[in-house]
Amino acid sequence: MIHAASLPWDEIDTVLLDMDGTLLDLHYDNHFWQVFVPQKFAERHALPYAEAHAECFRRYNAKAGTLDWYCVDYWTEQLELDIVRLKEEMAHLIAVHPDVTDFLVALRRAGKRVALVTNAHRKALNLKMDRTGLALHFDAMHVSHEYGLPKEDPAFWAALKGSEPFDSKHTLLVDDSLPVLRAARQFGIRFLRAVVRPDTRQPDKDVADFAAIRRFAEIMPS
Repeated sequence: MIHAASLPWDEIDTVLLDMDGTLLDLHYDNHFWQVFVPQKFAERHALPYAEAHAECFRRYNAKAGTLDWYCVDYWTEQLELDIVRLKEEMAHLIAVHPDVTDFLVALRRAGKRVALVTNAHRKALNLKMDRTGLALHFDAMHVSHEYGLPKEDPAFWAALKGSEPFDSKHTLLVDDSLPVLRAARQFGIRFLRAVVRPDTRQPDKDVADFAAIRRFAEIMPS
C-alpha cells in the first residue's frame, strides 16, 4: 500500500465517489450476498445450506465484473427470490463509513463538483440513499446500468463524460475496487485513491500499487 498523502486540492475540480465499500461499509453487501441470500435460496429450493451456498457462488462467479452481477432484477429472476424485498429486510446493516458526511460537506464548501458513480442498481442506490440521507450532498448520481457498461470497463468512463463533463487531469476518484481503479487509470483519471478496509468486519485489503486511505479524514480538504 502506498501511503495516501494529502491531495493537491487546488488542482482538483471534480470528485467522483464510489458507494459500496467506499462511502458505505461493505459489510452490508457482503453479508447479504454471502450469507443471507444463500440462506433464502436454500429455503426457497429446499436445499441444504452448503449446497445452496455453493450454487449461489457458482452463479455469482460466472457474472463477476459484468452488469448482471450488480443487477437486482437479474438475480431476482435467476434465484427466484425478491432481492429488493430481501435487501430491505437487511437494511438495518447499512452504515456510513467514518468521516464521510464531514468529507462531503467539506467538498461542497471548497467548491468542488461531487458526483456519486456506482455499479449498484438504481433500486439498491435508492434504498441506501433513503437509509443514509447522503443524496443531498451530491451534484449528480450516476448508475453504470444506465450507461450499459460496468465501471471496470475503460469505455464506461468515456461514456460518463457525455453527461458528467469532468476533466480527467483535474478529477479525483475514490473507489474500493482495483479493477475499477485500473480502468479509470487507463482512461486517464489523474488522482486515484483506493480504500484499505471496505468491510469494517474484514482485514485490510491488498490495494496493490494504488495510494489508499483508511478513512476520509486523511484527505479532507482544508
